[in-house]
Amino acid sequence: MPPHLERVPVPSRATAPDSPDLWALRGSVRVREAIEREIRGHADLTPDLALTTEMMVDRVYRPLDRWVAVLDDSRTPESVVGHASVRLPQVGDTDVAIVDVGVDPRWRGRGIGTLLAEQADAYVREAGRRILQADTSYPQAPRPGEDALTPSTGVGAVPLDASSRFARRFGFTLEQVEQQTTLALPVDPELLSRLAHEAADAAGDTYRTHVWVDDIPTGWEEQYAVLMTRMSTAVPTGGMDHGEDLWDVARLRDAAARRRASGRVAVIAVVEHRPSGSLAGYSVAEFTDARPEAAMQADTLVLSEHRGHRLGMLVKTALLRTLATVRPQARRIHTWNAAENAPMLAINTALGFRTASVSAQWQLRRTEG
Repeated sequence: MPPHLERVPVPSRATAPDSPDLWALRGSVRVREAIEREIRGHADLTPDLALTTEMMVDRVYRPLDRWVAVLDDSRTPESVVGHASVRLPQVGDTDVAIVDVGVDPRWRGRGIGTLLAEQADAYVREAGRRILQADTSYPQAPRPGEDALTPSTGVGAVPLDASSRFARRFGFTLEQVEQQTTLALPVDPELLSRLAHEAADAAGDTYRTHVWVDDIPTGWEEQYAVLMTRMSTAVPTGGMDHGEDLWDVARLRDAAARRRASGRVAVIAVVEHRPSGSLAGYSVAEFTDARPEAAMQADTLVLSEHRGHRLGMLVKTALLRTLATVRPQARRIHTWNAAENAPMLAINTALGFRTASVSAQWQLRRTEG
């Protein structure tokens, strides 16, 4: 029988990970891991089953719905050959739908991706969202002489391959290129110490760092929520449409609860402006036992009014020092940066991050639903 689509029911946190009821989610993880291994040679960046489950459990701030393409009616993970998801932000980007479509490399060229993309598009239209956003990844930037696409920013490029053509066929425009970089761990202690001391000298006595593992002290939550809100509009986004994503203490606590439910641990480094007692910046990384050798570097931000004092390096070296203590088995940490974000790329390069792949940020704007 030809592949057909099934909508994945919203799971319950109470469902055991090995429950047959999670066959579709386990299958989608298998497909995503196969795609990631084809692109990067590893599956470090693939959300595991616990995180995949938790991403669907959140129905308040960023609800996500998922479909799988299956070969038969056996309802086993092995029968899943493709996946699609649509996330509908409820704060900030309320006219945006974030779409993800993927097909097991062994099953490409049979119309499965088109079937999944059409299902996702129909769902977005029904939801009334007029801006669709998606991303694709590539093992490397185009080589000289290869067919390539340049984003609206004019910085960076991605190959004009099957995935790029697929996005363009559905009307998407390339708006930004990101570099995905990886740092081998542990970092040379002498290098980390030198960079930390240089950053501390530049910051002087005006700033000091704090590092928290998993819990944000109650007295800092409100300020940290402000940083999260500022992060949504402070980083380069190219031609992508992004509004302010408002965070408050309630949302911060909800995110922490969901992080713990998925088995992830956060290491959070912040820098305090001593004269005002306010937070000037932060950096956060996460890890999980499901990916024992990998960690993920998430947000790093220094508020514009505090830039020019090497606080980005100060907060990242504090983060890496703590990560080495609480997660000594980690052998690599991954992150993404816009190709035009020269200041952050310079910090990462100095720390030893190296480009491992590139990503394309795509967008489709509709004037009608």
